[in-house]
Amino acid sequence: MKIGTHEFDFSRIYVMGIINVTNDSFYPLSRVKIEDVERKALDMINEGADIIDIGAESTRPGSDPVSPEEEVRRIDLAVRSIRNVSDIPISIDTYRAKTAIAGLQAGADMINDVSGLEFDPEMPKVCADFDVPIVLTHMKGTPKNMQVDPYYEDVLREIHEAFESKIEKAMKNGVKDSKIILDPGIGFGKRLEDNLKIIAHLDKFKSFGKPILIGISRKSMIGKIMPMDVNERLEPTIALNTIAAMKGARIIRVHDVFANVKAMRMVDAIMGV
Repeated sequence: MKIGTHEFDFSRIYVMGIINVTNDSFYPLSRVKIEDVERKALDMINEGADIIDIGAESTRPGSDPVSPEEEVRRIDLAVRSIRNVSDIPISIDTYRAKTAIAGLQAGADMINDVSGLEFDPEMPKVCADFDVPIVLTHMKGTPKNMQVDPYYEDVLREIHEAFESKIEKAMKNGVKDSKIILDPGIGFGKRLEDNLKIIAHLDKFKSFGKPILIGISRKSMIGKIMPMDVNERLEPTIALNTIAAMKGARIIRVHDVFANVKAMRMVDAIMGV
């Protein structure tokens, strides 16, 4: 899979660094002012990031949306700031087609849609027209209500069926099969037991033959297992990412690039034996 000018063969694990140009994302240290985006991106690149994922609207549980105009403004400025200094692949974390267009026109290379094409019917056409990869995430509900009593009879089966539907929708709208990445959506309308089951059985989704992205970094599920503040969740994040990678994840989305890069190189070494 080509992302921007870079070829990804997924024979190893790729690390996606998170930059949030927001003031309300759940991990305060991930919040970056527009004027600091260039510096933050360069720090992540020097630490070994393979992709930078830029979000301009928090999707934490209970979050309120920003205006579409403000999201576009933030994304445009952030992408252009990074493009001034690097050709690293840039992902835009958005469910809005207009924001996706703005980011891609500014120089981004892929779209990370947390709704999995559910919120904006124009999104698949945008990805097809620009011929860029898209991450299809599974989410039950919306960021505002997704953690209000979510329930599954069989979370693995239901996500598998949802992926089948999302892939079909993407391809019917012109997205190439080779441009699709899947994300089971840890914490997006899931109970603790659902999140644990997804990670433990992530290899069930390898049957789609598509790269799997996982986003576990510092999430609240960690605090439910062992009560701790978000600032204390690095080591558990690395442990969970290691398990996910061994189970088939090929992109891990993280706040702490350097620590996770080192861990993933060890996983690569084991997987390559």
